[in-house]
Amino acid sequence: MAHIQCGRNVLRRLIKDSTLNSSDSITHPLLFGGQGLRYRKLEVILTTSIEKLGKAGETVKVAPGYFRNHLMPKLLAVPNIEKYAYLIREQRKLHQPEEVETVKVVPLTKEDKMKEYLTAAKRLDNARLVLRRLIRVNKDTDSTVHQLQSPVNKDELVAEVARQLCVSIQPENLYLPEPLSSMGTFEVPLLLPRSIPLPEGKLRWTLDVKVRSK
Repeated sequence: MAHIQCGRNVLRRLIKDSTLNSSDSITHPLLFGGQGLRYRKLEVILTTSIEKLGKAGETVKVAPGYFRNHLMPKLLAVPNIEKYAYLIREQRKLHQPEEVETVKVVPLTKEDKMKEYLTAAKRLDNARLVLRRLIRVNKDTDSTVHQLQSPVNKDELVAEVARQLCVSIQPENLYLPEPLSSMGTFEVPLLLPRSIPLPEGKLRWTLDVKVRSK
């Protein structure tokens, strides 16, 4: 050990010797190997966020003296070894607050609303809504009366439009003075904004509804 220390001292004196010319300077990397250990940095895990160094839980490299004299005594960092890394991970799971995902709702403009109305109107006008209902039977004559046991009202139509056609409408968007009480095909007028342009040859938007027996 004494020989190694003596060799280091000789290297320091040679490097600091001002009598050497620039052409005689010692530049071979092997001559600096003895001093490399002193300046090698350590990998540590921060337990607290430190400005200009890193956030809590991050792995950073610091000088051994800085870790030994400042970070370690104040428990601001721990060595980057498996057992400390495991403890830091478990501690962060227990004490880290749950991140609440915030969803920013962008309000729709008039143009966007108009496009949605137009898309929904075209889809409803070109589609047919089919409903199946039980019909009444005359037990005395075994004749079938083409009358529904339960009429179809606005709320049922709105629910079936959402289920079959994947379009969301409100009961006030349907003009249905009376519930549908018989089988057949019906054109239910749609009450949509007048600003929506109608197709050529159409006087109003309608929903094609067919009621049939089960």
